[in-house]
Amino acid sequence: MQTYNDCIADMAMKPQYLGEFEYAVLLAILQLAEPYAVPVRELLEERTGRPVARGALYTALERLEAKGCLRSRMGDATDERGGKPRRYFSVTAAGLRAIKATHGAFANLTRGLETLLDQP
Repeated sequence: MQTYNDCIADMAMKPQYLGEFEYAVLLAILQLAEPYAVPVRELLEERTGRPVARGALYTALERLEAKGCLRSRMGDATDERGGKPRRYFSVTAAGLRAIKATHGAFANLTRGLETLLDQP
């Protein structure tokens, strides 16, 4: 029978693949100087041309943090937010590995389809 520690070690060795939205969220966080939920959502909507529900974003952020792909920290409270602090996100080393694994998987999947995909 596999122990808990063996299971964790197995997870660390296997590449973690991301869903499309998780992948997009991590890429957006990497591009922002101050990555908290509002600018992440704005960037996703701007670059993808699709609306992003706040609930979907917060769920993805929590899921990515639970997977170890993100780390969050609370900023200082601001008057602008009624004394509430912002929660800032950063991509972890595991998150970067997951981005690379997912990017590679999509690149492999599209190999040979360049002519078709480059058509208007």
